[in-house]
Amino acid sequence: MSQNLVLRIIVAAIFGPLIILISYLGGYFLYGMIMLLALIGLVEYMIRSNVGLTRFTFYLTLAALVFILHHSMLGEAGIAVAVFIGYFMIVTALSALRNISPAELFESQARLLWGVVYLGFLYPFVFAIRNISDTSGGDWLLFLFGTLWLSDTLAMFAGKTLGKRRLAPTVSPNKTIAGFLGGLLGGLIVAMIMSGWRLSEYFLLLLVGAGLAVSLAGQLGDLVESCWKRSLNIKDSSAIIPGHGGVLDRFDSLLFAVPVLYLYLKYIIYG
Repeated sequence: MSQNLVLRIIVAAIFGPLIILISYLGGYFLYGMIMLLALIGLVEYMIRSNVGLTRFTFYLTLAALVFILHHSMLGEAGIAVAVFIGYFMIVTALSALRNISPAELFESQARLLWGVVYLGFLYPFVFAIRNISDTSGGDWLLFLFGTLWLSDTLAMFAGKTLGKRRLAPTVSPNKTIAGFLGGLLGGLIVAMIMSGWRLSEYFLLLLVGAGLAVSLAGQLGDLVESCWKRSLNIKDSSAIIPGHGGVLDRFDSLLFAVPVLYLYLKYIIYG
């Protein structure tokens, strides 16, 4: 067993239970965790993308992200969207005064806009899932994280042992169709476990649908982050998490899976 794999297992064994505990505690414990992940992810994204913002616009970006997350947690989505539009107008107007070519300016603003939407508008769905039910909110976050973690593990195992045909050769050459199917199996397994344990009051087929949807969205989210990294010719977003890379590397699948699960719960489970 490689030293890097041992380190990954140790870190996962420490922080995995902590994340689940905070998910059940909810409230400002969960808010603090998600805010920390979002801010670290934003710093990773902006440094790696070489957005080249001035100090003022950098702090403005952080302030906008904090505001969006906070008001999304309170259910004030309209206010969050209005602030984001105002933020976009201010930052783009200030950046237009910089002495760089229009092509570089547009690329910089496109990267900045993509990053703030990616991190500022997807993370708040974690709160929405936690608050969607008075009794099962924590269980659904356990379902979410459990599916993502098991899917990632089974996808890696199936890809290394059975994988031959590549899934997305230009974006992530190591990912295979066998690994993709192994990841979907993770969603199926978690659905069956939760059906007989914490979510036994829900119809099994509905949980299976949720597990497959979360696994599929999570794997696509992983590919999206890989596309961003490959466009910059980098391997990891940072080295802040030993053995795992950066926050964006570890939670890339979460950002696409969490809104999918929320919509599934809102319109299918509780609709």
